[in-house]
Amino acid sequence: MFVDRVEVKIKAGDGGDGALSFRHEKFIDKGGPDGGDGGDGGDVLLIASNNQNTLANFRYQKLIKAHEGQPGTERRKHGKNGEDLMVKVPVGTMVLDKDGNVLADLVSDGQQSVIAQGGKGGFGNAHFKSSTRQAPRVREKGEAGDEFDAIFELKMIADVGLVGLPNAGKSTLLSVISNAKPEIANYPFTTLHPNLGVVDVDKTHSLLVADIPGLIEGASKGKGLGDEFLRHVERTSVLVHLIDFYNEDVISAYKTIQKELKEYQVDLSKLPQVLALTKIEGVEQSEIDKKLKALKQVAKRGTPVLAISSPSGEGVKELLRETQKLVEKVRKAAAKKAEEADAVPVIGFTPSEDDWHIEKIDKGFLVTGKKIERFAGRTFFGDYHSEQRLRDILHKMGILQELEKKGIEPNQKIQIGIPAIGALDY
Repeated sequence: MFVDRVEVKIKAGDGGDGALSFRHEKFIDKGGPDGGDGGDGGDVLLIASNNQNTLANFRYQKLIKAHEGQPGTERRKHGKNGEDLMVKVPVGTMVLDKDGNVLADLVSDGQQSVIAQGGKGGFGNAHFKSSTRQAPRVREKGEAGDEFDAIFELKMIADVGLVGLPNAGKSTLLSVISNAKPEIANYPFTTLHPNLGVVDVDKTHSLLVADIPGLIEGASKGKGLGDEFLRHVERTSVLVHLIDFYNEDVISAYKTIQKELKEYQVDLSKLPQVLALTKIEGVEQSEIDKKLKALKQVAKRGTPVLAISSPSGEGVKELLRETQKLVEKVRKAAAKKAEEADAVPVIGFTPSEDDWHIEKIDKGFLVTGKKIERFAGRTFFGDYHSEQRLRDILHKMGILQELEKKGIEPNQKIQIGIPAIGALDY
């Protein structure tokens, strides 16, 4: 089954907790701290593979979870690191968060992306031993691994997309010019999912062509099948718009498809196009010329307008040559644009991890900031020694001093993070 959009939950492995332990050996009264560090949690990696062509594997596997790091143990033994989870997805898979932000875009075979990082293991109490602190009772929790809801969207990578009304001859053309075997029949909506085929234009050039399921009026708004598959047109370099010769109003057919391409969430009508009148076998040349003339009047300036017969091969080679020219032109323009983008230095401001912010809330004060929230996440709240260490960190970072300036009073709460990671009494 072809599936090109799924919702999943991503969970990287949590880091293991550090150990609280002291050496207990015969004839050694106070052997000192020997609690080991916890292991790091595993990452979640996606790998693009040409051997995958659908997201069907994720229809029932809604949770993608990496292994957790193991806790440290006595004798300074480090906990085992969690194994990374490597997940294969089709080339062309895009990963988005719930707000629609793109987290990864895998467009080439073998490309990898870490979409969720495992949490770091917590330090055991052996880590905190110093000349002034011989028997520390402090240890850290392992950090939580990244966790979020994600959407996988498959947008097929093709040079050319075949578009048109249902039964315009897209599948027939693809079967004639390539090695693809799409379903062909004399009724609309024969194609229920995109098909890909490799087309050899000549001895040195080839094209990857996608047959997109037939569009109808309202497809960009979800009517028919088109809304589900227009996303596959987004990545194509050139569109070949096929129009059935036997359509009573070829101009109306042309305008219907252009309107749907334009009203999609990305204006696809701006893509370079080749316009082809199909099914001309056995038709008088004068009738063909009449409809070609009508289409040239409404097509965008410079758009090649041809007539073809897929079964007989008439006009097909010319169509492929014109399409190849356009594809090469688009590729050169894209390469030039990429070079220009690389030549421009990107200057931006990145907030420091040490930055923090204080805000007054009902029961005290809220403290936020990447670094302090990370320390709070490694704190065992409710444990005196662990909480005291966090207070020391608040003092060293200058946060306690700022809280005092803002008028914090005894027994008021210091909440860290949104949502709250934990809270301390002042």
